[in-house]
Amino acid sequence: MLALKGTSPSRRQPLAGFDPDYVDIIDYIVRCTHKIWEERNVGLLYSHYASNVVVHTPDSEIVGRDKIITETIKMQAAFPDLRIYAEDVIWSGDDKTGFHTSHRATWVARNTGYSRYGAPTGRRVVYREIAHCIVKENRITEEWTSRDELAMVWQMGLDAFDLARRVAAREVEDGFRPPILLGTGEVERLLGQTTPEQVPPPPQEGFDVEYFVRRAIHEIWNWRMFGKIRDYYLPNFQSYNSSNRILYGWGDLEVFVTQMLAAFPDGRMLPDQVLVNSDEPGVYRVAVRWYFQGTHQGPGLYGEPTGKPVQIMGTTHYEIQNEKFVREWYVFDEFSLLKQIYGPA
Repeated sequence: MLALKGTSPSRRQPLAGFDPDYVDIIDYIVRCTHKIWEERNVGLLYSHYASNVVVHTPDSEIVGRDKIITETIKMQAAFPDLRIYAEDVIWSGDDKTGFHTSHRATWVARNTGYSRYGAPTGRRVVYREIAHCIVKENRITEEWTSRDELAMVWQMGLDAFDLARRVAAREVEDGFRPPILLGTGEVERLLGQTTPEQVPPPPQEGFDVEYFVRRAIHEIWNWRMFGKIRDYYLPNFQSYNSSNRILYGWGDLEVFVTQMLAAFPDGRMLPDQVLVNSDEPGVYRVAVRWYFQGTHQGPGLYGEPTGKPVQIMGTTHYEIQNEKFVREWYVFDEFSLLKQIYGPA
């Protein structure tokens, strides 16, 4: 967990164009979040987000700073006592080319105001979010947000399946969601009638962290080599997963993967971007932004098969030690998934 720190008289890394009170990029991400959300200075979005910012969510793209301001105020009105506890910021880049940051945080609040889901419930919610941002000269120019929305919905005491139907229908009526299914082409996990793509050889000798992560995802998810879990993960591995699940060990992880692929038999996992930080030799913190595509053709957690195509955007933070996964924080929006499954055909 990252502690919130006060200002420092000197910078720890070059930050050309950034406000003078930020000492490094981690400090910028953690403290600007606190200033906007908890100190409730929403107007700082004018100096911290580009006017033409694009925010990618599992449902849509939000374009423009004014829309971000509106959505922030709505969230603060619904959860006035919101606290955001920063857990980690994994980053790359510099102040010349721009920074990529992956900010993992736990959100804690009580629903005492009207939200996009209806009247106040008075319920306390705890859920995790990971935001991947591109930042240059004090402004976020693009963002990908993965939020554990289903955990919030359940903790508010709402029927997630019924709510997903109603919200998806309303989004179609409002023009927010297209009235017809898009993206109904074949999920290209296989090369025609042959096999998934072969795993390429490692790019260099020794342990390449990004190659290790991409290979593990491809072999386990796309090749269905579930036994490989024992090669990549420690036996006492822990996963802090969406809907506030906590998985422990090889067996729990295998059940999670196979249940997802039973519900979406043609499912394909596509890692998009990988960030790697290392604080000491052999110990790595890794952020992976990914997409999962599939067709809801099997039974499982999400109800009886509907034949609907789905696409999920998510982010995973990994901790790697001695060339094994030790822990992961796995965040994707299962409520968005339910809306895709149960929305109007």
